[in-house]
Amino acid sequence: MNLHQFRFVQEAVRRDLNLTEAAKSLHTSQPGVSKAIIELEEELGIEIFARHGKRLKRVTEPGQQVLKCIDVIMRELSNLKRIGEQYSTEDSGTLSIATTHTQARYVLPEPVARLRQAYPKVNVSLHQGSPDQVARMLIDEVAEIGIATEALDSYTELVTLPCYEWQHVLVLPGGHPLCTKENLTLEDIAQEPLITYHPSYTGRTKIDHAFAVRKLVPRIALEAIDSDVIKTYVKLGLGVGIAAEMSVRDVMDNESQSGLVVRPAGQLFGQNVARVAFKRGAYLRNFVYKFAELLSNRLDRNLVARAMTGHVNDYEL
Repeated sequence: MNLHQFRFVQEAVRRDLNLTEAAKSLHTSQPGVSKAIIELEEELGIEIFARHGKRLKRVTEPGQQVLKCIDVIMRELSNLKRIGEQYSTEDSGTLSIATTHTQARYVLPEPVARLRQAYPKVNVSLHQGSPDQVARMLIDEVAEIGIATEALDSYTELVTLPCYEWQHVLVLPGGHPLCTKENLTLEDIAQEPLITYHPSYTGRTKIDHAFAVRKLVPRIALEAIDSDVIKTYVKLGLGVGIAAEMSVRDVMDNESQSGLVVRPAGQLFGQNVARVAFKRGAYLRNFVYKFAELLSNRLDRNLVARAMTGHVNDYEL
């Protein structure tokens, strides 16, 4: 058996048992992938995949156990490479970060800049996606560290730690009647056309839950994944925006010229927790620990290291 066979099996599963797609991803031929998998099965004396004709239909029970072993082998192979890079290249290389648009645009610029100052030989590669895509990029080792608000803590393959808390804010066009009301309620907001995030992004589940608890049906006029889009359409008068507080600092610093007014809404929608995540069992290089520390003063190398060995499940913000 060899590493090529392991990669082919692993990629076949990642591609929903589509060997053609697996072959494309691995830059090889479909017959070559199929032959390598069959040879591995013959060597092990079991079927990893159940088949219908030449098509893979499902992973067998012994195949599930084989996959667990392959995942460990491939993860440790990646760890070996990182250990080599750690000690042979003097803290140079690439830090791959998976995150959402909001984090990449409004939270990460300062930590990334500070990391580059501390490790000038380290390049940074940002991969943006939905929270579930962020989790998948960590699991597939496209990225070493992930930051998002939703989804990350629901994957057993990941070690996650809370990073910082944030709240939603209301973004109102200047002169809107709600600007002068001191104690805004969900009933007030539910009557307005709302501009906010797509359901899988930036704490939208908290917004929906708050309305549902009060048995209110909000008027969602527009959904977006980009906070700048929300602010733009609010300014055009299409509705009242609900956005993440870190995305409106520019507005709060210059409300008089922005044409927008910001009101805190944590009392209406609750607090959100952004989380940092790593693949369970991964070897983290020095600059990965450093970046985690730069993300939050609540994170330090020892805490992250203990979490990676299973001794810290969580901690209170």
